[in-house]
Amino acid sequence: MPLNNAPLALGTPRFSDTRLAGLARDKGPLAAWQEAFARNAKDAAKGVTGDFAVGLREPNGRTFLAIDRFAIQTLCYRVVDGQLNFAARADDLADANTPIDPQAIYDYLYFHVIPAPRTIFKGVYRLPPGHYALFDNGQLTVAPYWVPAFDEQQGGSFDGLKNEFLQLVQDSVATQLDGSKPACFLSGGTDSSTVAGMIGKASGRQAASYSIGFDAQGYDEMEYARLAAKHFNTEHHEYYVTPDDLVRGIPGMAAHFDQPFGNSSALPAYYCAKMAREDGVTKLLAGDGGDELFGGNSRYAKQRVFGWYGHVPGFIKTGLMEPLLGTKAAAAFPLTRKAGSYVEQARVPMPDRLQMYNLVLHLGVGEVLTPAMMAQIDTSLPLQLQRQVWQATSGPCSDLNRELAFDWRFTLADSDLPKVVGSAGYAGMGLGFPMLDDRLLEFSTKLTTEYKLKGLKLRWFFKEALRGFLPDEILTKKKQGFGLPFGVWANQTPALKALAKDSLESLAARGVVRADFVQTLLTQRLPEHPGYFGEMVWILMMLEQWLRGQAPAYKVV
Repeated sequence: MPLNNAPLALGTPRFSDTRLAGLARDKGPLAAWQEAFARNAKDAAKGVTGDFAVGLREPNGRTFLAIDRFAIQTLCYRVVDGQLNFAARADDLADANTPIDPQAIYDYLYFHVIPAPRTIFKGVYRLPPGHYALFDNGQLTVAPYWVPAFDEQQGGSFDGLKNEFLQLVQDSVATQLDGSKPACFLSGGTDSSTVAGMIGKASGRQAASYSIGFDAQGYDEMEYARLAAKHFNTEHHEYYVTPDDLVRGIPGMAAHFDQPFGNSSALPAYYCAKMAREDGVTKLLAGDGGDELFGGNSRYAKQRVFGWYGHVPGFIKTGLMEPLLGTKAAAAFPLTRKAGSYVEQARVPMPDRLQMYNLVLHLGVGEVLTPAMMAQIDTSLPLQLQRQVWQATSGPCSDLNRELAFDWRFTLADSDLPKVVGSAGYAGMGLGFPMLDDRLLEFSTKLTTEYKLKGLKLRWFFKEALRGFLPDEILTKKKQGFGLPFGVWANQTPALKALAKDSLESLAARGVVRADFVQTLLTQRLPEHPGYFGEMVWILMMLEQWLRGQAPAYKVV
C-alpha cells in the first residue's frame, strides 16, 4: 500500500463532468482524478459518485485525499515529517512505536466500532465519508465535499414513483454486475431478497444466493432465505455456523481488521463469503442500505412516538405529567412506571436520547474501566461527535430524515459497511452495494417523510412498491439479518466459554477493564441474560483478540 508519493485510486468513481468521464473511460480513473485535482483541489470530488478512494501528491508535497459518500472505500492519513502519508488501512500507517489511543478504546466500547475520524492509533486518522483532505504548505484541511440534503417532492403519484423506484433498483443491480457469476448474500430480509430477485431481471441469468443459519432458537432465519430462493429460483447455498466455527475463526477475524471491530455479524458474513468463494464466485452483492435510505429500522418508529411528546401542551407536561409520573408512587405501578419512562426519555433531545441505553453507559463506565484507563479518556467525546453529525445536514429536514442521515454515518459508514467489506475481504471476495447507488440515494432524499414512515409503519413505500415482487411473508417478517447467538453459545460451549474467559481476563491484566467487572460479567450477568450481556463479552473479547494480533505488548500505564 502506498505510503509516500505513489498515487492511489480505488473503487469505481463516476464523474459527472463530461471531460473527466471521458478521461476515466479512456485512460482510467487516476487520470481523471489528476486533472480534477489540478483544476481545483477543494472541488475535485464534487459531482463524483460511486464508490471511491483517491490519494494524490504533487512533487511540491501538496496532497489531496477523498472518499465516497458512504465510505465504501476508505482512506487513513498521518502527518509525518511535514508530509501527509495515506493508506486504505490504519495499521499500514502505524509502526512499532505508534502508541495505542486510550480514547479510541473508549470510543470502541461506546460504539462497538471506532468511528472516523479517530483510529486506534494516536496520530492516525480516518477520513469521514463524503470528505476530502488537502495538505498544502504544511496546513491540513479536512472538510466535507458533500453534505446530506433533503428536498421532499410533494404530489407525485404512487404508481409513478413505484415504477421509477423499481427501475432504479434494477439499474443499480445491473451496474454492480461485472459479467462473472451473479451472486448475492441472502438473509431472507427485504433488501437481500430484492437484490436476489433483481439479479435475475437485470442479467437474465439465475442468481446464486448464499445464506447463513444458526442452530439456536430465535436466531435462525433460513426459512425466509429458502422462501426467497424458491420464489426467485436462485441457485441456493446454505451454511450453518457452529460454536466451533467461532472458536476457530475469532482470532483471525479480529486480527484481519485494521483496528478493533465489534460488530458480531462479521464472522457469519465471513463464513457466507467463504462459502461463495469456494463455489467460484468472485463478487457478491449485498443489500445494505435499504433500511437507512427508506426508513426501515425499528428505532425510527420508536423515536416518532417520543417525538409526539413535543406536541403536548406545555402546561400539561410541566404542571401535570412530569410532576406526577416522576414520583416514587408512580414507579410502583406498571402502567404509570411505563408512562414515567416514556416522559423521561421523551424529554431528552436527539441524538442524546439514542444513548440512554448505551451498553457501557448502562453498566457504568467507572464500573467497567480501571481508574488508570479512566484517567486517560474523556467520556463526553463520543456524544459530542454524535451531536456534530446530527447537525450536519444541509437545509431544513424532518426529524426522520435527520435520523437517516445520522445513520448513514454511524450505522452504515462506521459499522455495517466495514463489517461486510472486512469480512468479504478476509474471504477474498469482491463486493457490490446496489442499494447505495447514488441514483437511489437521490430518490430517497426526494421521497416524502410519510412515504418512508407512514404512521408507525416502517419503510412503507419501499414495501408497497415491492408488493407482488417479494413474497408477502418477507414483507411482513421481523428484521433479523445474520444476528449471532454468541451469548447463548458462550454459556453452552466449553471451548467458546474458555476463549471468552481467557480473552477478558487478559484484557483485565492489561489494565483496560476491571477484574471484578470481568468476573461478575462472566459468572453472573452472562448466564442470566446471554442475549444482552453477550454483546459486552463479544466486544471485549474482540478487543483483546485484536490487541494480541496487532499490539500484543499494550498495557495501560
